[in-house]
Amino acid sequence: MHVKPIKSESDYETALARVGDLMSAEPGSPEFDELEVLSTLVEAWEAKHHAIAHPDPIDAIAFRMEQAGLRQRDLVPYIGSASKVSEVMKRQRPLTLAMIKNLHSGLGIPAEVLLREPARGPGKDALDPARLPWGEIVKRGWLPGFTGTTREARSRCHELVACLVPQSANSCLQPALYRRSIRGGAAMDDHAVTAWTSRIVSLACAQTLPGRYERGIVDGAFVSGLVRLSFLDDGPRLAREYLGKHGIHLVVERHLPKTRVDGAATLLPDGSPVIGLSLRFDRLDNFWFCLAHELGHVALHLGEGGDEWFVDDLEAEAEGGERSREAEADAWASEALMPAETWAGVGSVRREAEVRALARKLSVSPAIIAGRVRFEQRNYKLLNDLVGQGEVRRQFGVA
Repeated sequence: MHVKPIKSESDYETALARVGDLMSAEPGSPEFDELEVLSTLVEAWEAKHHAIAHPDPIDAIAFRMEQAGLRQRDLVPYIGSASKVSEVMKRQRPLTLAMIKNLHSGLGIPAEVLLREPARGPGKDALDPARLPWGEIVKRGWLPGFTGTTREARSRCHELVACLVPQSANSCLQPALYRRSIRGGAAMDDHAVTAWTSRIVSLACAQTLPGRYERGIVDGAFVSGLVRLSFLDDGPRLAREYLGKHGIHLVVERHLPKTRVDGAATLLPDGSPVIGLSLRFDRLDNFWFCLAHELGHVALHLGEGGDEWFVDDLEAEAEGGERSREAEADAWASEALMPAETWAGVGSVRREAEVRALARKLSVSPAIIAGRVRFEQRNYKLLNDLVGQGEVRRQFGVA
C-alpha cells in the first residue's frame, strides 16, 4: 500500500477515484486497509476545503430515492431488512461498509458521500444555514436582488438565510421553524423542509386577502361550497379565491428534492391559516383530496397559537403519535369530498359513463369520484381519463 497525503485538488480528485475503485475490497485485505486510510484523508480534506461540498449520507440516500421514485421497502436489498432500513433512515443505525458498498453499486450513490459521518438525528441539531438547498433556492429566484452563483450563495449562507423571507414578512418566518408533524415515507431533509415552509410563509405574507379568517368557519357548510367548485373547469383557481374570501391563504410552490411534500398547513402569527400545496402530482383528484386533507388539519388540529406545521407526503403512512391525527384528517377529507351517506347509496361505479352521470347528479368533479373508486379498489389503472391528469398546474402557472 502506497498512500500519499492530499495536498491539492488534483490529489483530492485522484483519491476520490481510488476510493471508488476500492469499494469492492474485502475486510482484512491490503486494499481494504488502503480504503480506510484514503477515506480518512478525503474526509480531512473535505472538512477543510469542502465543508459543504457533499450531502450527509442519509440525505443522499433520500435524494436518490426521490430521483428514482423509491420507497423504504426498495432499500431492503441494499441494507438488509425493513427494520434496518427504517433505523438507518431515522439515523438510529450507522451504515456498515457492506451497506455502503451495496448502495454505491446498486443505486450509484458516490462512495465518498456514503463514507461521510451522518448528521445526528432530527431535532438534535439547530438549523444550519450551510445545509439549506442553496442550488434550488438560487435557481428558483427565492433571493430578491441576489444574482450570484450557488457557490457564492453557500459562502454567504449566514447572511442570505434572512433573505428567504422579505423584510416586510420577517415576523412571519418564525412558524417555519416551529415544531413540525411530518408524514413521510422516507427521511425528509429537515433543512429542505425548512426552506420550503419558509417559502410558503413568504408567499402567504405577501398576499393581501379580501376576507378575514374567523375561527371555526371551516365546517360542513363551508367545505360543501368549496367542493361544488370542483364541477367547474377552473375549479382549483376558484378554490383559491373562495379560501381567500374567508381569510385562508392557499399557496402553491413546487416541492424541493428530498422532501416529497404534497401539502402542508399552519397558522400565521395573526391567526390566519396557510395551506401550502406542491402539486407534486398534477391531477385533479390529488388536488382536491390534498386540499381537503390540509383543511382537515385547519379544522381539527391547528390551535390559536400557530405553533405547528403539518407537512404531508400523502403516499406515506403516518407513524407513532401522528397516526391518529393524520387518520382524522384523511377521514375528514373523505367525508368532505363525498359524504359517507351519499357514497353508501351510490352502489358499484366503475364505468366512465357511470362516473360522469354521478358527477353531474352530485355537481362535483368526475375526478373526485374516479379518485375515490381507484383508492378503494387499489387499482390506479381504472378511469385514467377522469382524474384530470395535467389540468392543475396550468391554472396556477406552475411549470
